[in-house]
Amino acid sequence: MPTGARVIRSLKVGVFIAALGPVAYLAYGVVAHTLGANPVDAVTDETGTWTLRFLTLTLLITPLRRWTGWNPLIRFRRMLGLFAFFYGTLHFLTYLVLDQFFAFDDIVADIVKRPFITVGFTAFVLMIPLALTSTAGSIRRLGGKRWNLLHKLIYLSAIGGVVHYLWLVKSDISRPARYGVAVGILLAARLWFAYNARHEDSSRVAAAARRRVADASATIDRG
Repeated sequence: MPTGARVIRSLKVGVFIAALGPVAYLAYGVVAHTLGANPVDAVTDETGTWTLRFLTLTLLITPLRRWTGWNPLIRFRRMLGLFAFFYGTLHFLTYLVLDQFFAFDDIVADIVKRPFITVGFTAFVLMIPLALTSTAGSIRRLGGKRWNLLHKLIYLSAIGGVVHYLWLVKSDISRPARYGVAVGILLAARLWFAYNARHEDSSRVAAAARRRVADASATIDRG
């Protein structure tokens, strides 16, 4: 295995282990009774926060790759996105099992009547097709264009996560506001990259047209 590939593989293992740190901490806290007077609330809050963190990190990969020119960064995007889904699933299951005790009528009523739960549940549901189509085989089956279009749902999921967090807190909104700023900057960066790509494509088309005109003129002059 080339040295560069070994480095990337080692980094991925390190990121994977680090990404399991929060759930290990919560599991220890549950067993050791160190999560405070209401451990269910603590687990719910922490899994929700880590879902938003991993969504933000996933969105960071493409801009960071373009800014640094280090293309191997793209290999970490799938892992980070799946960890966002993993913590989002834990967040939802904590609410479903430990908070509501499978009281589906109450859960449906919550989703319908409480806006922050409506938005949060929608953000989670949007992550499901992303997780299910995260493999190379899914890219081949869907085609690159349709796959990329589908995976733009991560932007809506991240925005929904920020709104969910913002509407959840009742007083200090500084933390959700920081995530909102981070997600906003990353979305603005993506729009900027898309604008530049279209501008470059237009410039190449115009340059090709000018070359064709020049070639035609030269042909006429030679005739």
